[in-house]
Amino acid sequence: MAGGGARRPGGSAVIEVTDVAKSFVIPSVRRTTVREHVFGLLRPPSLERLDVLAGVSFELRAGETLGIMGRNGCGKSTLLKIVAGIYPPDRGGVRLNAPITPILELGVGWNPELDAIDNIYLIASVMGMSLPEIRASVDEILAFAELERFANLKLQHYSSGMAARLAYSVAFQAVREVLVLDEIFAVGDAGFKARCEERYRDLARRGHSLLLVTHDARIVDAYCDRALLLDGGRFVREGPPTLVTSAYFELLGAPAPAAAAAAVHSRAPSPTNSGLSRASGADRWLSPGAGDGRTVSP
Repeated sequence: MAGGGARRPGGSAVIEVTDVAKSFVIPSVRRTTVREHVFGLLRPPSLERLDVLAGVSFELRAGETLGIMGRNGCGKSTLLKIVAGIYPPDRGGVRLNAPITPILELGVGWNPELDAIDNIYLIASVMGMSLPEIRASVDEILAFAELERFANLKLQHYSSGMAARLAYSVAFQAVREVLVLDEIFAVGDAGFKARCEERYRDLARRGHSLLLVTHDARIVDAYCDRALLLDGGRFVREGPPTLVTSAYFELLGAPAPAAAAAAVHSRAPSPTNSGLSRASGADRWLSPGAGDGRTVSP
């Protein structure tokens, strides 16, 4: 993978995000008791505007794996939901030039009254698989999740880990051209995570484009061709994965893991190369509002 500088995708853009902004209106007063709710009916609601994204732009190119990092609450998951069409942007837009498979909220859409096999048919069909494809994949999905013994058990009796493994197994089987992932490999034991990583590598080898959000510097360094750092609703850094993960730890005020720090030291650009262009893969700190990009309608 390109975390080690091996792969240089150069295809056309499969996802184009241009000047996307998003905010939410939230209550500024918390009411927890019956008394507060009753007296609150006599007062107009007090609301405040929470700006989550303040004009972000990026492209995901064919065959590329792009990682997005940032502190909790910086807007990473909101951005992926906008890309997936779950939230509309307040400003700017997203252009999808290829079909995508988002893995964002594990277990959304499951019916706890149905067994695993029926839920596989339900979710896989929603993800775009045909009935013949689902029939041919059921055994493989159950084996990947190690749930063959529990295939006829209702999901309401599954543990959260079992349900998450089933969700990942279905999603990995239903992958279209672009895979969008929020906190990849965050569930399961070491064996299941290893199978997920192998499946992930296989998708990359076959030319799928991958957009992922994670706090795990190891994942970004190992699998991504390029990375972006989101903070304050804007991208503040982009470039090679090891340098962006280093900037992420700097932002947190935490020391980078020894392996990542060594990789950063060995790959750090010399002062004479500090002016390399974005196309060459050099990292850079981005000023507020940075980013060109034509306007794309929502």
